[in-house]
Amino acid sequence: MGADRGRGRGRRLRSAALLGCGGVLVAGCASMPDSGDVHAVQASQRADSQVQVYAVPPREGAAADEIVDGFLEAMTSDDPQFATARKYLTPQAARNWKPDQATTVLADGPNPQPNRVSDKGDASSFTFTVTGKPVAVVDKQHAYQPAAAKSTYNETIHLVRQNTPSGKEWRIDVLPEGLLLGQSDFQRIYRSVNKYYFASGQDRLVADPVYVRQRNDPETQMNLVTQTVRTVLEGPTNWLRPVVGSRFPSGTALKEGTKSLSFDDRNALKVPLNERASNVGGGQCRKMAAQLLFTLRDLTATRVSQVELDRANGSQLCVLGGDQAEGYAPDRTSPKPGQYFVDAQGRLARMRAGTHEGADAADSVDSTDGDVVTELVPGPFGRGEQKLRTVAVERDERRAAGVTTDGRSLYVAPIVSDGELVKTLVTSQGKDPKDGLSAPSWDGRDDLWVADRDPDHPRLLHLDHGQGQPQEVDVAGLNGARIEQVRMSADGVRIALLVNEGGHTTLRIGRVERIGDPEHPQVSVVELRPGAPQMEDVTAVSWAGRSRLVVVGKESGGLQQQLRYMQTDGSLSAAGNLPGANRVTEIAAADDERLPLVAHSREDGIVRLPPGANWKTAVKTGSSPVYPG
Repeated sequence: MGADRGRGRGRRLRSAALLGCGGVLVAGCASMPDSGDVHAVQASQRADSQVQVYAVPPREGAAADEIVDGFLEAMTSDDPQFATARKYLTPQAARNWKPDQATTVLADGPNPQPNRVSDKGDASSFTFTVTGKPVAVVDKQHAYQPAAAKSTYNETIHLVRQNTPSGKEWRIDVLPEGLLLGQSDFQRIYRSVNKYYFASGQDRLVADPVYVRQRNDPETQMNLVTQTVRTVLEGPTNWLRPVVGSRFPSGTALKEGTKSLSFDDRNALKVPLNERASNVGGGQCRKMAAQLLFTLRDLTATRVSQVELDRANGSQLCVLGGDQAEGYAPDRTSPKPGQYFVDAQGRLARMRAGTHEGADAADSVDSTDGDVVTELVPGPFGRGEQKLRTVAVERDERRAAGVTTDGRSLYVAPIVSDGELVKTLVTSQGKDPKDGLSAPSWDGRDDLWVADRDPDHPRLLHLDHGQGQPQEVDVAGLNGARIEQVRMSADGVRIALLVNEGGHTTLRIGRVERIGDPEHPQVSVVELRPGAPQMEDVTAVSWAGRSRLVVVGKESGGLQQQLRYMQTDGSLSAAGNLPGANRVTEIAAADDERLPLVAHSREDGIVRLPPGANWKTAVKTGSSPVYPG
């Protein structure tokens, strides 16, 4: 492959090019041709996941720069144990090199340049300085960690003359840790996978995104399914570990020698475990199976029918079917959650599929989309007893919370029947609505969150079950920056914050920790990390899945507003960019990607984006579009 590398320095090496072979082995694919040119596989071919990529060993008498190029190319191959890549190293370096230690991702790939200053005229050694623009590092736990915005990569590769049967040859004796890949090679080789663990003190699963090789891992020879199962057994990533737990006993691993797990014709999977898991009870075993079942559902497009866990001796430990696992689901909202918004009169309304026929004219709102009917919700918010600026609907769609038009007060009211309008104890002293309360957000524990943007006292507030005395939440690492928007995950252990600092609003993802009394814990947000590192200014954000967000913003130096899906680890989702809409200020998505995105456009009102379609105005006048959450 290697199209990432050498954009500014030309191609110096033909013999180090990688050969692409289809999933079916054909004559000549496994060896070098004995005539004709060898060509690098072009980037356009990377879309074919069946292409097998093999490295080429160093040729006799290769110059030092050819050795460096060949080694960097060989790191992008599917070569078992990276055996060919190790041929570019001295014996000691080959033994010590640990490709699985970390993977450094560079935007345009590594760029090695000779550095004779370090060698002081010594003809027996040669030093190269390898530079590049860092994108991320994937650590030994397979966790993706975005690079700082203005960071640089600068490492050394050192070569020496080494005696070989063919005479003295250049070989690498000092090299960077782990693998070094360009961004497009990384996207070809690795796949983002959600593995699942239980939220502390709950039977609710939480997604923990990692990156796994798409085909057999060169070091373990495990296929994608086996690699993914193994990552679940290894436990949660360090960032999520304080708030989740695995139901697998410590030390549980796949039965020794297991390398290729595969689904049967019923789309069921058997997983043989080692002795550490042999004596667990049925209830615990079913939770273990649920962790794997939800993980495998995210891995395959077809529905996983069941997971069977087996003891080391081959006997069955337990079986869990897909329907049985639903009680552990991270998101327990309605299968068809409603789409809500605030109409021009400050009332809470709902959009639903259908036509205007049959809708009560007195309750109908200004809908322009023939596929959508809009109607006011029952209860105080639908009657306009308190005019609203922004809203959030509880995940079971029984209550809603709304911020008043002046941004100073927060109310809660039922939306399924007549009931009492309750003014909460949350108030803001901000003199302007933009300095008042943010849009609220409900988590999956029925707790309510809102930010007070008062310049004199900015704070994040938490209301246990949406009532009582608000708790001010400590947010570590905020350093005086102001929270502009709050979006809670369904599992209640992660929070997305739009943070204004230095004139720019960026997206941060935090971990929610609860200590003390389980019924009334002390809540804090810790270890903020970038959620959209490519964007300098973020306008709006919504959860769009168990570890995915939809983000509206602009890149550094960019003029055009962009809409894109991001993973919570800061990586770009496979779904990538979305069609643009005009001047979007708010956005909402459901966990189910088959449901349309809903947004507020300053030019077009409430707009919807169904899958595979274009944006279309649903309501000309309205604001604060939301799904439950």
